[in-house]
Amino acid sequence: MLSFFKRGHAKQDGLDTVVDSNELFSTESAHSTDEEIHPELSFHPTWSISVEERYYYQFLNNEQKPLKENQVSLSGIELKQVKQGYMVTAFVRSSLPKPITFSTMPLLLIGPNGEILARKVFDLSELGEIPPRSSRPWKFLFEHDTLRTSEIPAVDWKLAFELTSRKTHSLDLAESWEKSLADEDKQKLQSLVQSIQPPKPGEVNFMGLQIQQTEHGDLHVTLLIRNGSDKNIEIQQLPLQVEDAAGDIVARGAFTLNDFEVKANTSKPWTFIFPKSLVTKENPDFRSWKVSLPQTQES
Repeated sequence: MLSFFKRGHAKQDGLDTVVDSNELFSTESAHSTDEEIHPELSFHPTWSISVEERYYYQFLNNEQKPLKENQVSLSGIELKQVKQGYMVTAFVRSSLPKPITFSTMPLLLIGPNGEILARKVFDLSELGEIPPRSSRPWKFLFEHDTLRTSEIPAVDWKLAFELTSRKTHSLDLAESWEKSLADEDKQKLQSLVQSIQPPKPGEVNFMGLQIQQTEHGDLHVTLLIRNGSDKNIEIQQLPLQVEDAAGDIVARGAFTLNDFEVKANTSKPWTFIFPKSLVTKENPDFRSWKVSLPQTQES
C-alpha cells in the first residue's frame, strides 16, 4: 500500500463540483437538508480492483467533504494524458437515499479560472446503478477533438455536469412552412413538440406525423426531424423506409435535400414524397406505421 501512495497520488489533483439532484433528475422532488452525508465507496461490478487500488480509493474517498442530503457531485481525482487525449478519473458521489442511474449527458472539464477545457457527451448509463449514498470512481476519456485548448492544467481542474446551456426543445419551421401553415396548425405543432420527450443530447431521430397515399399511388409522409444536438445540422442525403402495422416495408427511397438545416435542439417538420415506383406493397395497413433508416445504410 505504501509503495502505491509514494507514486504521488495520495492526494487529489482535481476539485469537487456539487449539484442538487433536482437539477439532474426531473422526477426527483426531495430537497437538500443540512444533514451531512459521507457516501460510502462503491465499485462497478465489472471493475477488477487490487487490494492496493482499493486502499487508494478508500483513502481518497475518506478525504472527501460530506454532501448534504439529495446532492450529486463529481470529485476530480486524477488527470492523465494518454494517446487518445486525456483520461480523467473522478468520484461520482450521491447522497440520495435510493439508487440512481444516469443517461446520456454532456460533461465539462473546467480549468482553475472557470474556463472550459473540454466538452463531451458521455453515456453515463455505463456507470450502472449507483447504490444509495455511495461514491463510485470512474474514468472519463476526453479525446483530442473534444478539447478546446492545447494546455490542460495538471491540478485545480474540475469535472462538471453541463446544466445551463441546454435550451427548451422547440419547433423549427422552414420558411415555406412558416408562410403556408395556418397559425392554429403552427400552435398545434409547437404544443406537440413541447409535450413529447425531447431527443437525448446529441441524438437525431424521426417521428411520424402524417401519412397519406394519393389516388395515383404516391406516398406522402410527414415527419418531425428531431435534433437533440447543441449544434445546427445540415442534411444532404436521407435514405428512408416506411413500415406499416404488419411490419412490412411499404416504401424505400433516398432523398436529396438542398440547403436543409435543422437548428440546434429543435424539431423540424418535412414532407417526403415516395413516388408510386418506390411503393412496394399494395393496400398497406397504416393504422400504425413508422419511418426509419434502411438497415443497409446503417454502419
